[in-house]
Parts: sequence; structure tokens; C-alpha cells
Amino acid sequence: MAERDCESLGGLGSRGPVAPKDPVEKRSAIFIMLESIIEATSRGNGIHSQEIYLDNGRLADKAKFTGGVADEEILDLLKTCSGFRRLVHSIGVTVKVHGEQASSVDFVMENWGKTSTFESGSRMRAVCPGDGTEVILNLKDYAESPDDDVPGKFAFEFEGAGMLATVNVVLYLHDAYKVPDIEIEPPVAFDSEEYQAMIAKSLLSKGNNKRLKAAIEKAKRGEEVTLAYIGGSITQGAGSKPIHTNCYAYRSYSLFHQMFGGMGEAPIHFVKAGVGGTPSELGIVRYERDILRDGAVQPDIVVVEFAVNDEGDETKGNCYESLVLNILSAAKKPAVILLFSVFVNDWNLQDRLSPVGWHYDLPMVSVKDAVVEQFRLSKAEGNIVSKRQFFYDIYHPTNDGHTVMADCLAYLFAETDRAAMDMEDIITDKPPVIGNDFVGMHLLDRSQYESLARIDAGGFSEIDTDLQMVEMDDQPFGSPQFPHNWMHTADSGSGSFKMTIRSKSLILVYKDSGSSDFGSADIWVDGQLTKVADPHENNWTHCNPVLLYNEDVSRDHTVEIKMASGNEDKRFTILGFGYVL
Repeated sequence: MAERDCESLGGLGSRGPVAPKDPVEKRSAIFIMLESIIEATSRGNGIHSQEIYLDNGRLADKAKFTGGVADEEILDLLKTCSGFRRLVHSIGVTVKVHGEQASSVDFVMENWGKTSTFESGSRMRAVCPGDGTEVILNLKDYAESPDDDVPGKFAFEFEGAGMLATVNVVLYLHDAYKVPDIEIEPPVAFDSEEYQAMIAKSLLSKGNNKRLKAAIEKAKRGEEVTLAYIGGSITQGAGSKPIHTNCYAYRSYSLFHQMFGGMGEAPIHFVKAGVGGTPSELGIVRYERDILRDGAVQPDIVVVEFAVNDEGDETKGNCYESLVLNILSAAKKPAVILLFSVFVNDWNLQDRLSPVGWHYDLPMVSVKDAVVEQFRLSKAEGNIVSKRQFFYDIYHPTNDGHTVMADCLAYLFAETDRAAMDMEDIITDKPPVIGNDFVGMHLLDRSQYESLARIDAGGFSEIDTDLQMVEMDDQPFGSPQFPHNWMHTADSGSGSFKMTIRSKSLILVYKDSGSSDFGSADIWVDGQLTKVADPHENNWTHCNPVLLYNEDVSRDHTVEIKMASGNEDKRFTILGFGYVL
């Protein structure tokens, strides 16, 4: 990558930042990040950073919902590197490190390349003092690469993991372009009656309260209660800083503890298993491992949050309903709460998934129902929280947004506590509303398969350690997903992976990657080419589930996985399988 440190403008040493020759104060400006809290995460290579991705139109989306830009010409220019250079004169960055140590932070902007997405683009870097002083990156002082394609990401590199800072990133425009100044909203009035009325709108259904009420009464008596959360990146805590204590899951757990745990004497436990970028199709595969901890945990309450992740669920709700039934059928009879989060475009899959809740009379909480209607209002018209305040990016909530989500769940807790307990339990022994084909799904991986399947790993004999990292429970650090895997490399041989298993349903979980070292694999089932698994569908390291077969009865099947033609020298990682006997 072409790169140049910002010595003339970046505030290196004791000189501080030098004002640009053309003062930015006179230029029209777009806020891309506005008083955004960021957190350093260890990347495993000595770098501790917060990364903000800009590709796939995400920079334009940030300009739209953070910067208030409505001009389509300007938004289109932000989608390519050439357009960005034509529009933007300079970038202003301020970093205010939290705590007493105002250490410096490196700001980096990377462009993705045409030839090799992550390697052939250019990069800009500046050292930002941690005291909130603005640093200006004048684009004319940075060489661009002829291979630059699209803006790729911002990165803030810290001295250590877990460090927090509040940042602003402003794009100062060339004179030919003008945008309106943004209006800064007052802080969210969390204690107001209007806020409480907004929260009340989230209660889509109280549902049958017998199980949830029983868990609340246990907590009041000082007995052990476990709250568990399974979902996507929002449940993981994306957008909250610090992620492990400001995510909606931990905050709602803390509220439950405050409401029903007395003076901290009740042993109330917290289990969080959100995995970014994954649908309930993966959730049902990993439920026993990540929530039940292979039998060591028996939750009393399980919050299920896949309303913005299940667009990629091939089963169109069958896995979702099957997951819900798996949870409900446990001997401890846990309560299931369906939580419907929302994206910045007001979208979720509530219409697809809520029939499951109505069918089994489950408590349902809709963040969408609480916030979307008031998003359209001005402050004068009664807006309580704006999109800029609620969303960290187009997918994930800010700390304020996570607080709203936690308060929505706490409202359900409070309403359930006030109500009389339903006499009869829910009924699950009835025909499904979408499907129940995947009830009884289990995980098969390298750590345990001998009694379940016959496997010849062939050229997939290596173990991949560069995996998606997820902050589980209340941990601030990431844990690797699916560490017991099978990986093919250029040096591990040409033999295919072969498995014989008796089952009626099978889901393959493989690694998606942005690395050019990875290539596609052909998936054969019973001698028929079923799928070509492409690890570059999403181009970032995460877990990708695909359905291989779903039949009415269990029978023996053979599965063969081999590198696709032309990809024999590439990597491919089989993370595991989900099966139903």
C-alpha cells in the first residue's frame, strides 16, 4: 500500500498539529463520526484498534444518517475513491482518550484496491494527540494509488486493548460542494415521561407469563436464576463501548438483578452468546455449546434476537422456530423472549418471525415498534431519540441505543412482575407455524465425532486458528468460534474430506474470509454436487452456515468436500456441522 505519515499536519512530537494552508473552518463539512465512543480491540498481531468499515456504500450511509446529507450526488461521490478525492479537500480527526492518560492514537484511512481488495489500495495515517486537538489530513499531501477502488475503512490504533476514546471525523469539502450544517440534539431524556411512553410501545406481546413470572419469583426468593442471550452482532454488543458492560444484554441483565435480586444476594447468572453476521441457522447449531455449555448451564430465561440477521437464513424461519422449540422443550422449562431489533433503514424481519411468538404465546419485545415512529419526528414534534443518537452505524446501536433496548426488556420484566401468574403453561405440542425440521440439532466438530460419523479428513488435516472472535458472557476479550475445525492448505495434500453420517438434516458451517489465500470448495452429497462454498461471499472472517440436506427420515449419507478446480492451492476451513438424527 502507498502510505505516508502525516508529519506536516499530524501533530507529531511537541509541535502539535499545524493548521492547513487553506483554513478548514471556511469549508462545508460532513460529520462521519460525531462524538462517537470507540474501544481498542486486540487484533492478535500487536495492534489494538477500533475499525470502522466504509465499503459497500457504508461511508455514504454514515454521511446520510450522521452528517444529515441528503444530496444524492454527494452521497454517490463517497462510494468510490475517485469520487471521494473530487469531493473531499481534507479530513479532520479529533480523539479524546478516556481516563487520565491522554496518550496518542494513530488514525488510518485505507482504500480497497481493484487488483487485491485489501492489499493494493493506498493508506493515509496521522498521529492524533489524545487530548481532543483536531488533526487535519489534507488529501493533496497523500499519494493515491491508480488501483484505488472504494474507501475501505477507518482504523484507530491504540497502545493497548480496552482503551476508550471519544472521536469525531469530519470531511471538509472542496469549494464547489456545500452541505447544510448539522443540528446537535440535546441528550436523550431517559427519565422523562415521554421516554417511558416510547419504551412502553415496545411490548408487542406479554405472552403467557408463567415461565417468566416463575423466574422472577425465584430471583426474589434469592434462588439461582440464569439469564441467557443468543443472537447476532447486536447481542454480541456491537456499537456499545465498552462492549462487555454497555451492551443491551448485560444492561438488561443488570436491570433484572436490580429489580429482583435484592441487595446483590441473589445468585443471578449471565450468559451471552451473540455472534456477528450470523442467522438462527447458525444459532441452532451452536445453542448447546454456547448457551447450555454442553449441559453445564440450564437457563431460566433465554432472549432470542435474530430479527435483523435472518435474511440470510435459507430455511426462512424454520431454523428460528426450531431453535425456539429446542429452548422451550428443556426440562427446566425456561422462558423464551423474542426480541426484535432494527436497522437504521427501519427494517427488520418481525413480520416473518413474530408469528412464532403468537403461535406459542411468547413474550415479544419490539425495539422497532418503540423507536421507528418517533424517528420521523423533529424535536419540536416530540422526537425522543434520533437515529444519530440511537445508531452507531447503519446496523448497530450506540450506548444510548443499547440502553433503549435494555429498557424495553426491563419494561417487560416489570409488567410481568405486576401481573398475576398464568395458571397454564404454553403448549408446544402442536403443528408448527413455519417449521420444526431442525428440532434436536446438535453440533459435530473435530473434538467429538467418533461415535457419530466416520471421517477421513484427507487434505483438510490442518487446524485454523485465525477465527472469528466473539466477546462471550461478560468478557471484554474475544473467544475463537469453532476452534475444533478442519482446514485445507496448499501444503496439506489434495485429498478430499469424506464423512459418512446417519441423519435426516445436515448443516455445514465453514469460514468466510477476506483473505485471498482462501478459495472455493465443492460440496458433494451422496455423489451429487450440491453446493460450491465460496468463502468470499461476505469477505470478512466469520462463520457461514449452509444447508446440505433436510429429509423426512434419517438415513446414511456420504459428504465429500474438495477444493474447486483452480483452487487446489488455496485454503478452506470446515468449522463444523449441525445434524439432526
